[in-house]
Amino acid sequence: MNGIGFNKIKKVLFLGPHPDDAEFSSGGTMMKLLENNIEIHYAVFSMCEKSIPSGFGPGAIKDELLKVVDFMGIKREHLYLFDFEVRVFPQYRQEILEEMVKLNLKIKPDIVFLPSSSDIHQDHKTIYDEGVRAFKQSRLLSYEMPWNNFSFLSNMFVVLEERHLNKKIDMLKLYKTQAFRQYSDEEYLKSLMRIKGLQINEKYAETFQILRWKI
Repeated sequence: MNGIGFNKIKKVLFLGPHPDDAEFSSGGTMMKLLENNIEIHYAVFSMCEKSIPSGFGPGAIKDELLKVVDFMGIKREHLYLFDFEVRVFPQYRQEILEEMVKLNLKIKPDIVFLPSSSDIHQDHKTIYDEGVRAFKQSRLLSYEMPWNNFSFLSNMFVVLEERHLNKKIDMLKLYKTQAFRQYSDEEYLKSLMRIKGLQINEKYAETFQILRWKI
């Protein structure tokens, strides 16, 4: 990650509306950042109790998230968990903004990864809207959730190796509560990263949209 602008990057923050959003969109990139000794901070804004499938007990997805964080090697003190009610983030807009402002003052991240402005999920869109307000002085990259984005401008690519792909797949397998979702299919994940890689003549990649950058 030592291209132009990255040699000065020390801390990044991922804003995840729900557990697994950042991992599905950016898991390979997260592993590559950690390999390069870049400090990752990860904020998740709902534990999604209303969305946990039958057969799983209360707190199941939170337990899975903690396992994923440990698997990746993100320090527990760099994980920030909130418990806003899933699917109704717009009504908590101001409270979410205030929590983000606190995170900005505490972490002072060099890069913030957040959902896309074209994401149609109401929770994701709220995290985008308040994220650009709270972190407007940071470098901002939005990540893609293809099942939620009607359009997405891929103008930044992170080249991934086979090991990054495999670690992404392995971490997502820890989310047993989400295994029923079509987009958690291993072949889909491999195909998506392969398609993104082909766009830049590489084997695998994840893509982002640059919202704000400075070097």
